Amino acid sequence: QVQLVESGVGLVQPGGSLRLSCAASRSIFSIYYMAWYRQAPGKQRELVAGITTSASTNYANSVKGRFAISRDMATNTLYLQMNSLKPEDTAVYYCNARSTRDSNWGQGTQVTVSS
Repeated sequence: QVQLVESGVGLVQPGGSLRLSCAASRSIFSIYYMAWYRQAPGKQRELVAGITTSASTNYANSVKGRFAISRDMATNTLYLQMNSLKPEDTAVYYCNARSTRDSNWGQGTQVTVSS
């Protein structure tokens, strides 16, 4: 089991930027596929961005070129840099760590994009 704690709750205007953080309870990036998901009201949870153990990244088409996922091995922290935010990016964002054995979720953090 891995504990994940997100931070970066924010209200930001359209076109603005925000960085989310996800702190893991131990060193896991060499074992777990890490990802950010989001869930908007009335919609299913969707994958936003992921990073493999070898640091390959993947993004949802809706965020390509605007969001960037990264990790800091020294502090066991996963990041999601979000730029050029749009109202449709409004959602609860979740950090996930997945291996062949288990899948772990953070508590979620609210991101609201509104003028």
